[in-house]
Amino acid sequence: MSGYFRKTFAKIAASTAVVMAVALPAAPAAADESPDQRPDVAVGTWLAARTQPAVQLTSFSYTGTVAVPTSTINENAFQQLTQQAVIAVQNGKIASDERSIAKWLFQRIAANVDAYLVETTPERTVEAEVGGMCTGWWVTPDGYMVTGAHCVQVGDTELNQLFAQQALAKFNEQDAKEIIKGLQGIEADEEMVKLAQQIYITFNSTHMRLRGLKQSLSVLQSLPGGGVDKTAKAVPAELVSVGESYPGKDFALLKVNGQQNLPTVPLGEDADVRTGDTLYISGFPGLVTNTPFFSLESKLEPALTEGPYNAKRSTQTGVPYIQTQAPSYHGNSGGPVFSKDGKVIGMLIAGTVSEGGEASESESFVLPVSIIKEKLGEKNIKAAQATTTTRYNEALNDYFRNYYEDALPKFREVQALFPNHPYVAKYISESQTAITAGKDESPKPMMMWVLLGGGALVLLVLGLVLARVLTRRKRPAVSYGPPAQPAYNAVPSPPWQQHQLPAGSGPGQHVNGHDHQYGSGPQYGSGPQYGPQHDPQYGSGPQYGPQHDPQYGSGPQYGPGPQQGSGPQYGSGPQYGSGPQYGPGGQYGQQGYYGQQGQYDQYGQPSQHPADPTRDVRYGQFAPPPDGHQQ
Repeated sequence: MSGYFRKTFAKIAASTAVVMAVALPAAPAAADESPDQRPDVAVGTWLAARTQPAVQLTSFSYTGTVAVPTSTINENAFQQLTQQAVIAVQNGKIASDERSIAKWLFQRIAANVDAYLVETTPERTVEAEVGGMCTGWWVTPDGYMVTGAHCVQVGDTELNQLFAQQALAKFNEQDAKEIIKGLQGIEADEEMVKLAQQIYITFNSTHMRLRGLKQSLSVLQSLPGGGVDKTAKAVPAELVSVGESYPGKDFALLKVNGQQNLPTVPLGEDADVRTGDTLYISGFPGLVTNTPFFSLESKLEPALTEGPYNAKRSTQTGVPYIQTQAPSYHGNSGGPVFSKDGKVIGMLIAGTVSEGGEASESESFVLPVSIIKEKLGEKNIKAAQATTTTRYNEALNDYFRNYYEDALPKFREVQALFPNHPYVAKYISESQTAITAGKDESPKPMMMWVLLGGGALVLLVLGLVLARVLTRRKRPAVSYGPPAQPAYNAVPSPPWQQHQLPAGSGPGQHVNGHDHQYGSGPQYGSGPQYGPQHDPQYGSGPQYGPQHDPQYGSGPQYGPGPQQGSGPQYGSGPQYGSGPQYGPGGQYGQQGYYGQQGQYDQYGQPSQHPADPTRDVRYGQFAPPPDGHQQ
């Protein structure tokens, strides 16, 4: 039996390999490992998620002491103005009531303040701070940031205006009340109050002095574990390089020290986009950051707008700019502009503003990425990407495919690499919630499918083999070939096969017009199949020797030949072919259960022929004993 089991286990291994070859292609494919391969989500959704961590709110501020002198009336000039007022009343140019006369005087003083007001003591001072907010973006993992030149410096004229608006409001209001108070007996209306305030707005801003002026730049960055919320703080930044404000090469480079593993965005090429392509602008519109109605968390999340590339422009000095219809607002300045592939193709610099101060859509102007690369090259700075960004992008792709179990460890790796990451904590929480809710669709590893499929198959085959072994032990089959070449595909002979079969039915001959099932092949050896009666019918260890003793000789019941040879069970009649269960002609053979034309039934008993008790059997025609059994 050892040879039989050895062949059986070999057959199991071969069968497993065949079935696995069929089953493996059906296993789910592995997740796409490319961080640049966009899942089946909207371009804007995918792009915003990838780029938001690298886009930061920046601020610049100036602090100093604002000094403004006290003002007094120039008596001589004021007397002359009073005489002009009397003449105007006499000529009917102004009404004769005191209020109308006072308004006429205020209008003339406001038109030429320095002619009627002069500096005096004491000098008044106030500490003030002014500044603005823009957008910047990380270009290297160690803290280099790109933004606009006008986002980091302000001209003298504009700076004075900012300080005047910020620091002088209180002084202007006080001085206006004093001049109105001098109009004894005249009740000031709203128009008169505005005229008085305009006088001192002009005078104080003109005579204001700035002392101890200091500039600072900062990036609003989140703290570990806080994300984009109230734990964010301003981190100081150093100005490394600055160009000319618009319409020049409006570029600035900042450096935040002590940084590592920062999320970044990749640089593209000018040729990546052309007229008609959709552009995406990321940044912090002032209509949100300067509005008290929104929470700090809301203010610190960049907004994404999109619009077509309208045209390529050039200034009179030869600086290229891109005109786009992507909406932009105050505060968006310095923000990155992306192609649909998620690469920076420029930086938002300017937009036209209406008379009311509102931004005008369809007239936003973008500094091309070639100028950005040129300016970075001047400082030997090369854009780079850390593992933080690579893992985060891979995790986002898994997340958007509902591969939450695959995404979760990558998000955690990002959090370990960069604890200040503003969004990863949110994605970790959402992934865990999705897994708990049974929404995960992560593909199983290939090896798991191999082990599961292979294990199930081996168990199935072992069960079938065990059942067959037990069946064979109950019904030992007769081997008709020599012991050296037993027939494993041979059909078990029925007990009454011991009767002498008709001559001429040997191997390779025709019986009733049918080719013999096994032809002249070696299943039955080269010796005569049915020799003299006393010659050893089946070799020297006859299974059924002279005098039928012993019943089972020394010839092995199942020799070294293959039990399932070229027959169809596991051979060329494939288990999973186009025919019935194990081949094109029946369970194990052609047109019958164990041979041709239904010769024997499942248990080796002769099938019942519908008309003739003499049937086509394997070796000719044979009529069995009346009871169908041989004792």
